[in-house]
Amino acid sequence: MSILAIDAGTTGVTALVVSTDATILARGYSEFAQHFPSEGWVEHDPQDIWAATLAATRDALATLEDGDRPTAVGITNQRETVVLWDRETLGAPRRAIVWQDRRTAGLCDQLRADGREPRIAELTGLRLDPYFSATKLTWISLNEPHVWAQVTSGRVAVGTVDSYLVARMTRGLHHVTDASNASRTLLYDIHAGAWSQELCDVFGVPIDALPEVVPSYGVIGSTDPSVFLGLELPVAGIAGDQQAALFGQGCFAEGTSKCTYGTGSFVLVNTGDRPVRSSTGLLTTVAWQHPDGRLTYALEGAVFVTGAAVQWLRDGLQIITSASETEALAQSVPDSGGVVFVPALTGLGAPDWDPHARGTILGISRGTTRAHIVRATLEAIAFEVQDVVDLMIHEGGVHVPELAVDGGASANGFLCQLQADALQVPVARAAILETTGLGAAFLAGLATGVWSSTDEIAGVVHRDARFDPRPGDETAHRRWRVAVERSKSWATV
Repeated sequence: MSILAIDAGTTGVTALVVSTDATILARGYSEFAQHFPSEGWVEHDPQDIWAATLAATRDALATLEDGDRPTAVGITNQRETVVLWDRETLGAPRRAIVWQDRRTAGLCDQLRADGREPRIAELTGLRLDPYFSATKLTWISLNEPHVWAQVTSGRVAVGTVDSYLVARMTRGLHHVTDASNASRTLLYDIHAGAWSQELCDVFGVPIDALPEVVPSYGVIGSTDPSVFLGLELPVAGIAGDQQAALFGQGCFAEGTSKCTYGTGSFVLVNTGDRPVRSSTGLLTTVAWQHPDGRLTYALEGAVFVTGAAVQWLRDGLQIITSASETEALAQSVPDSGGVVFVPALTGLGAPDWDPHARGTILGISRGTTRAHIVRATLEAIAFEVQDVVDLMIHEGGVHVPELAVDGGASANGFLCQLQADALQVPVARAAILETTGLGAAFLAGLATGVWSSTDEIAGVVHRDARFDPRPGDETAHRRWRVAVERSKSWATV
């Protein structure tokens, strides 16, 4: 038996076929276009996401033996991104507004000035920031009344990327999301485990336009073979990408934690059945919902730009040709030569939360080379994660004896060592770096009997390397914090 996992990320879609021993039997990948219609705006064409899903799945299936054909599908996705689609035609009346988009910073400032944030934080565990879904919908209602009229009339559905993919896979029969995705919208009460009419009223979103919230594992319906490559599979698992990675890393026990290095970096720690609160920048979120309705919670630190900073070195500055070059380049110099890079390319997430911050490179001299800038970029990634974990330990009261890491950038052993040194705790790298997709497969397989329990799943999760900490450099971290402060509020200058 095997499971098909669809990992719909920010820049492309990965399809994995996962065996019962958590081996990747096949994979496919397809990128889709990024649209930047204005400064700070990021959009995706939903049809491109669907086309990439089909292409990635087709490529993965093409290499499979007949006996390995999948028996169910799990979905994981970029979170907070808002998608609108016609309930009948499944066409999109506008492009999706991506989680990185900062156009609603002013709306968030106004709601904060109106005193709304404490109540919103109480209900959602989140904060007012353009990162989350609700203000994106408010923006559409204020700026595109012709589109919004279709939402209020019931013709157009609202959801996140998982909701859209389920609708496309089932030819519009199901309009659902799971609790982990719902908890990232600012419209979901994490205590009641349901959409909040109060929050929908604050943001002007009709509650009837939102998807039904379902458990993170359990059969929802079946894919329609006429639209999904001839496949008729139970859709049996859904989770936002970071919660899926927590599941994929086998972090089932309270206190276990992981960091995924993707476009951004996201540190999550399982807090069990209690939502742990933060007053200084961490997020309280739903990790997953069980079929019996029980919620498992997580404390999260969301860093917006990490892997994207390396991508910018490649595509923007063009000082590298591939991400794989960064390890050797960074090691070619003994330190960053005093250079500090704050990659606030789309503002700052945890723990600083400043949508008006912008990327900053300080300490450049005549002796600065591209190797110094590359090393400063990797150091920035490690320091960003350190700031989040420090908060989890000192404010959240969470014990982090080890950090499990995954995602593309964790293939860089130098970065993993920098991370261990910064945290002064061991870093354990997953044997399979694509743990978001693996988590989606585990959820779907748990629902359909491929695995009988989370204990059985934990038995097939493996690490491939462990990085023990060396003496840290507190001076470098203090210099980093000074640079972060100088990057703040730049967009308002």
